[in-house]
Amino acid sequence: MADEPSEKKPEPQPDQQGESKPAAPQPESAAAKPPAPPAGDKPAAPAAKPAAPAKPAAPPPKKEEVKPLPLDNELVQRLRKKFGEAIIEAVTDRKQAIIIVATATLAEIAEHCRDAERFNLLVDLTAVDWPRREKRFDIILNLYSFEKNERLRLKAHAAEGEKVPSVAGVFSTANWLERECYDMFGVAFDGHPDLRRILLPEEWQGYPLRKDYDILTQDTAWVKENLGIESGQ
Repeated sequence: MADEPSEKKPEPQPDQQGESKPAAPQPESAAAKPPAPPAGDKPAAPAAKPAAPAKPAAPPPKKEEVKPLPLDNELVQRLRKKFGEAIIEAVTDRKQAIIIVATATLAEIAEHCRDAERFNLLVDLTAVDWPRREKRFDIILNLYSFEKNERLRLKAHAAEGEKVPSVAGVFSTANWLERECYDMFGVAFDGHPDLRRILLPEEWQGYPLRKDYDILTQDTAWVKENLGIESGQ
């Protein structure tokens, strides 16, 4: 068996003075080096910390209740002097003057406010339903004075079935507004020239803006009876 060749060691190289020096160690082969990371790769970022739990939302600040304040200005004093106990109460609410009057004198007081106090525009006439109250309806007239740039609200209480004096003869705009109030609330205005429904058909049952009214039931019944189809509500 032939002898294996022995590893050849580097021979010393002579320097300029003739002395021999050991050869410099050779670098390790490329195979021995650890592989380099692929170009473009970046070290993985550390894992993100979990988000802190959200703080509970602060409760909204409580709004202070605004209560009506008694009103006794010159206008109220003049009205009390002329109409006496028919002026039941006078208050101011959110800078709005409100005078509650006896229902029977509503038209008379409205006419006086138009002529003597120069509240010559009826901006709106409507009602509010308080079904648990004996006089369940507030009848409300919103008046405006161009001359004084002031607003005045007249209010009267009416029970169900009680007739309210019409102011259509005082303000022509009340003609349609009273019909709408009758249509939606069932309030009858005594002396109105043509009191009938204005938005709903004449055969409609009930008054949709009353708080105890079931609008969906009535709508379903009317559509089925008069159109012969389901309402789809």
